[in-house]
Amino acid sequence: MKTFWKVFIVSFFFFIFAILLGSYSYIKSSGQKFIISIGAGEYAKEEKAQEEKDIQVKTYASLSEAFKDDSRLNVILLGMEDIRTDTIIFATFDLNTKKLDAISIPRDTYIHRKGHDRGEDRKINAIFGEHGIDGVKKAVSHILEGVPIHHYIILDYEGVENIIDSIGGVEVVVPFHMKYEDPTANPPLSIDIKEGKQILDGKKALGFLRYRKGNDNKSGYIDGDLGRIKAQQQFLKSLADKVLSYRLPLVVKNALEYVETDIRLWEALSYSRKALGIKPEDITFSTLPGKAELKRIQGRILSYFIFEPEEVKRRLEDIYNVNKESSQNP
Repeated sequence: MKTFWKVFIVSFFFFIFAILLGSYSYIKSSGQKFIISIGAGEYAKEEKAQEEKDIQVKTYASLSEAFKDDSRLNVILLGMEDIRTDTIIFATFDLNTKKLDAISIPRDTYIHRKGHDRGEDRKINAIFGEHGIDGVKKAVSHILEGVPIHHYIILDYEGVENIIDSIGGVEVVVPFHMKYEDPTANPPLSIDIKEGKQILDGKKALGFLRYRKGNDNKSGYIDGDLGRIKAQQQFLKSLADKVLSYRLPLVVKNALEYVETDIRLWEALSYSRKALGIKPEDITFSTLPGKAELKRIQGRILSYFIFEPEEVKRRLEDIYNVNKESSQNP
């Protein structure tokens, strides 16, 4: 196994930080609700009640209409393996309802670019090396029905241990004994995590996110990369719960040096105002609809993830509150 930079979780982690960067102290109340401490209790209650009154869930006749009018914040989160994107997440946050949807896009997702006919080049993880972040944004938008992408976040793997340790670790259920050794990796890779429910520190969390299979090529996730994505999503749910109980600006300070993003400070402060109050149950994780498939390309048989456009469209229509009858009968 090479040195996979498993920044899936930390990229999302920082996304939460970024939109809450301007917040002050949080008070955790019953039902896992969070409010900002801004002064007199009655004023806070009145402001919260007015915000809830102002929230209106708007519906649209089509995705194109929703993309033009909707106020969602869309971000792609990238984890790198050298010049390849080992992890891609599309995260869309509704600034009004505080609902966040994250869609994992498998690195082997099939996408054929003109002039790039080799089998390896037909995977979405190969795009960054030649076309950079703009190329990845274009590819993700293409797969997701032309959805606009406003920002990107890239975070190197060194930040994983630092940030996870700064919040005291994350609790997960490890599905099986994860063991793998690769002394040739840079730095050397040694994963040894016992099966069962436990709190992972930064080093073990990184190993959990990097793990794919054992040295014997037999042990590991039965469904391969899709199994790893499910495990990462379990990790994210646990992380989100813990992250939202922290004084986020203090933790953000530990993450900034590891992050590359085009989210500017004033934008983060602006987003934070509307993001206050987000709860773990407001966050939904899913994987790009599709299935694994073998294809013969130039005499070689390679494994790809083939996304299903109709299912992708339906998923986005659910997120964007599109009236499906209207979209099918224009």
